[in-house]
Amino acid sequence: MIFPTRRVAATPPVVARMARAATRAAALAIAAGATSVAGADESPSAVPYRPSVSTPAALSAPGWLEVEGGYLDEHAESGALRQSVPLTLKLAFTPDWGIRVASDAWVRLRDESGEHATGSGDTAIVVKRRFAVDDDSAFGLEGGVTLPTSRHGLGIGNGKPDWVLNAIYSADFGAWHTDLNAAATRFGDTQTGTSRAQLLAAASLSRSLDEHWGVAGELSGTGQHGADSTRQLLVAASYNVSKRLVIDAGAARTLRSGAPSWSAFTGFTWLATRIF
Repeated sequence: MIFPTRRVAATPPVVARMARAATRAAALAIAAGATSVAGADESPSAVPYRPSVSTPAALSAPGWLEVEGGYLDEHAESGALRQSVPLTLKLAFTPDWGIRVASDAWVRLRDESGEHATGSGDTAIVVKRRFAVDDDSAFGLEGGVTLPTSRHGLGIGNGKPDWVLNAIYSADFGAWHTDLNAAATRFGDTQTGTSRAQLLAAASLSRSLDEHWGVAGELSGTGQHGADSTRQLLVAASYNVSKRLVIDAGAARTLRSGAPSWSAFTGFTWLATRIF
């Protein structure tokens, strides 16, 4: 868990107003998406990356701006809390090349002592390349950087750029779909005695139940010299409001020994508008 080096008190009314504003913004986006997709059967389909840790090899529809947003609530048995409003913008230039920009539009942290800090998160920029194998499978490669754009002193980010390389394999078999990710991150800054390199592995399995509903499960974990390894189980459900709008909800729990931590989330993927 990340805690601020300089704590900024946030009164409950302010936090409540910010949370309500974030909820309204998400609701407006979903309503706008539902309105814009009505009768648009000829438009391409959204390609959700959320809510799993792993990402698919597929890109969003070329030339279309795709928006992902949501709300994430993370709790630890120690009493620490992290609440955030993640936001991602995706744009594919071709079926095989694309870019995405992601950040936490709003973050609230509470440490074990009960002190709070609020602000925005760092910003990640990722370039993606897809390598098609056949109609049912593909490899992917992502390279990106996380820039320290969070407010100085809050400690939401580590204060220096982090670099990541992610290898992907995705496949369909019948009604099932799987995404396998293996990623390496080079941190710009770490605590003394902790390696700047972290490895991540994630494997997700999902399937459609009918034309609207889908379910997914995922196992993921990280390893880093000088730090405790992590393991997580995630389960989620999704609902296709239309071809261009998908909403999701689910929960995740750590599997490591000791006190567990858990999270709950909800959000949407919206193929918003054609750019070129």
